[in-house]
Amino acid sequence: MKHGRCRLRARVTVGAIVGALLASAWMAGSTTADDETATPIKHLVVIFQENVSFDHYFATYPHAANPPGEPRFVAARSTPDVNGLGASLQDPNNPNSAQPFRLDRSQFQTCDQNHGYTNEQRAFDSGLMDRFVEAVGRGAGTCQDYGKGPGLVMGYFDGNTVTALWNYAQVFAMSDNAYNTGFGPSTPGALNLISGQTHGFATTSPAVTPNGTVVGDPQPAGDICDTRDATGSIDPYNRNIGDLLNAKGVTWGWFQGGFRNCAQTHSSMGGQVSKDYVPHHQPFQYYASTANPSHLPPLSAQNVGAQDQANHQYDLADFFAALEADNPPAVSFLKAPAFEDGHAGYSNPLDEQRFIVSAINRIQRSPFWHDTAIVIAYDDSDGWYDHQMGPIVNQSQDPVNDALDGTTCGKKPENVAGGYQDRCGYGPRLPLLVVSPWAKENFVDHQVTDQASILRFIEDNWQTGRIGNFSLDETAGVLDNLFDFSHPRGRKLFLDPSTGQPPDAKK
Repeated sequence: MKHGRCRLRARVTVGAIVGALLASAWMAGSTTADDETATPIKHLVVIFQENVSFDHYFATYPHAANPPGEPRFVAARSTPDVNGLGASLQDPNNPNSAQPFRLDRSQFQTCDQNHGYTNEQRAFDSGLMDRFVEAVGRGAGTCQDYGKGPGLVMGYFDGNTVTALWNYAQVFAMSDNAYNTGFGPSTPGALNLISGQTHGFATTSPAVTPNGTVVGDPQPAGDICDTRDATGSIDPYNRNIGDLLNAKGVTWGWFQGGFRNCAQTHSSMGGQVSKDYVPHHQPFQYYASTANPSHLPPLSAQNVGAQDQANHQYDLADFFAALEADNPPAVSFLKAPAFEDGHAGYSNPLDEQRFIVSAINRIQRSPFWHDTAIVIAYDDSDGWYDHQMGPIVNQSQDPVNDALDGTTCGKKPENVAGGYQDRCGYGPRLPLLVVSPWAKENFVDHQVTDQASILRFIEDNWQTGRIGNFSLDETAGVLDNLFDFSHPRGRKLFLDPSTGQPPDAKK
């Protein structure tokens, strides 16, 4: 059923009466393309963060160490367990050459790990999951490894550091079976989010294989902020979700920190200075149809989400300006400035928490909360250890780049979608949370999903059709089990950006 939208501005309470009122509100008023949805969700916000495996943030969920002086986390009694690091995989039983260990909150700033397409497959070692230290572990260098060397890759945080995410999981819904659509770093993950497709790009960068598939981090050709080798989509059949939303007349936008001024820098809490804007984190810039290579601003806050010179590509500030102007797009992708995106090396969980909590607090205070879903997702694992291998739903037999089974990633040519090599996946397991009045409460979903499942949700909710050209949206699982569309709860959870706790929580 298609529902119309009525923008409710009053704060509501939980209960069956509220559910009935909201249900009648959807049916009221005139509709636009934004309103014509298959679910009550009229506003989807995807907060797309950087470089975290599921075990790196949720290995021991819902049990935190709670040492003195750190934000406490005590789970509700009804909290379900997750597929985390049980006793059979903890010290001294883990098959890797270093054992998993807890990173203290004081150790929030860590080294970046190796997270290449080939090396991540080597770490998986045909599914034994026992070569992380040798294949993707990072040595000390000039970064913080806390004396662990390449064994740092086995480290994980708990609810005393990633406190906000654990609290969101308590009140809303999360998955413990969501995966990177493929192996490798940021750009393939970002491309899979918006198109389910990493094939069909110019081989002008070593990050693009001779098969025309992106396996590394080229920068988007023509972007005025590019600083090195670049590529763009050249397959005429390639499309992304922006193209589909434009065809339906649905408002949307990608909002990235530093987009308006790509020379702008910030320092993380660990003292690392980085430019806010990272070109290869911006997937829509790789497609001529959705690129804004000159980084032109929207004509006004009222124009955000519609077609103008910005071509749906914006600075992060434009999202909040549109929200304040009561004009958020139906579909919004938020990309934090680099120092707050969670990427080890130049960012960290505490800076990341400040960004995520501040954004969600502002969205919850808006009049659009009642029909909003926020998805918190990640572009890749950074190579951090995760014990769970997902199904290989798409194979690749490139002896130069594939290594899961020695020189291949699966051995059946008929299981290579479109014959497009170097798209093997699923890759590493990643966190995925849904924060929404429509999310199930304190719920863990065990159904298999991947980054393209977010793409598929948008396609299904706004009825755009599929991407085509062997996009992996065709094989993606659905996010539906994270929601309960028959019982709106209307609940909000405001957290402290520094501690990740509710304002009245015990420290």
